Amino acid sequence: MVHEIRPFTIDVAHSDLDDLRARIRATRWPDRETVDGWAQGVPLAVMRELARYWADEYDWRRVESRLNAHPQFTTRIDGVDVHFLHVRSPHPEATPLLLTHGWPGSVIEFLRVIEPLTDPERHGGRPEDAFHLVLPSVPGYGFSSRPREAGWGIERIARAWAELMARLGYRRYGAGGGDWGTSISTMVGVHDPQNVIGLYLTPPLVGADPATLDDLTEAEQASLDALAAVGETGSGYAAMHSTRPQTLGYALLDSPVGQAAWIFEKFAAWVDGDPLEVLGIDAVLDDITLYWLTGTGASSTRLYWESYATVDGWFTAGTTDTIDVPVAASVFRDIPRPSRRWAERRFTDIRYWNEPERGGHFAAFEQPELFVQEVRAAFRALR
Repeated sequence: MVHEIRPFTIDVAHSDLDDLRARIRATRWPDRETVDGWAQGVPLAVMRELARYWADEYDWRRVESRLNAHPQFTTRIDGVDVHFLHVRSPHPEATPLLLTHGWPGSVIEFLRVIEPLTDPERHGGRPEDAFHLVLPSVPGYGFSSRPREAGWGIERIARAWAELMARLGYRRYGAGGGDWGTSISTMVGVHDPQNVIGLYLTPPLVGADPATLDDLTEAEQASLDALAAVGETGSGYAAMHSTRPQTLGYALLDSPVGQAAWIFEKFAAWVDGDPLEVLGIDAVLDDITLYWLTGTGASSTRLYWESYATVDGWFTAGTTDTIDVPVAASVFRDIPRPSRRWAERRFTDIRYWNEPERGGHFAAFEQPELFVQEVRAAFRALR
């Protein structure tokens, strides 16, 4: 059976952009928070300024052109139209690399690393550092279609990714990503180990080894403390996503400012630094606007309903499942921050491990040059 791969170009209707601006300007604003700072969420003054810029100055066509500058395609896999960028290196022997985003990310977060990874000689690298990149939008995200049935968790997505790489003719490839991209890539290694060169995970997801709890390093104790703090004050979004995504979806699909606040809070919490300084307001709004224009506020959160319990179980003491394909890891300034000895309990063949001093949850988006260096080093160890 021949599976069609169709060229794809983004061309958002002017009426959709006009509608977005009108909705932003018609926002019904809440009262100001009753405490200073971010303890109750995104401060009103911050959100008002973000919305003002979004309505009056932001230009979606700029990022649309950047995306369209790269080859994009869709192909139907298991009833879902999968959107992906496929950027081949000028070096024929380049390593195929599948990179997967998470929530609230998108393929946009990889735009600044495409050229350095595909054409390394022009960006301080060597020919053997070259990659053929495949950057898919997760089903229910971006320009991939929204699943109409339950069951699209990380395992099914991983099987779809293996099928995608096979359709593209890549029988040996690497897989990596962050957030849900870490979990999906891990499952790609489980489902398609005979074809996976290795996994690049930021970070590998694993709980603390119970055998170490009486002999923790300072970094391990800090990691557990940070994870506990997030559980107390920073996990409400995940509880909503994993239990009531449909209810939340009504607000996210109806109010652009509501959706923007929901996403921007995570940029503020997870970026290593002020997201408006590290990324810039336009980059932040590029990602937020993509979610709005594709109507994926609800469908993207359903992945938590499908797979949050599975991933949460990976942190449970006593988890015995192991991942035996080769692994490279960059543990950025993010949560969780596992130690190598914890990770080795689950990932049995770690070839590369580094803990960069800069970069947070959206490493490729925040620190593209550092991310490229890490990917190159990782695959030098994995090949």
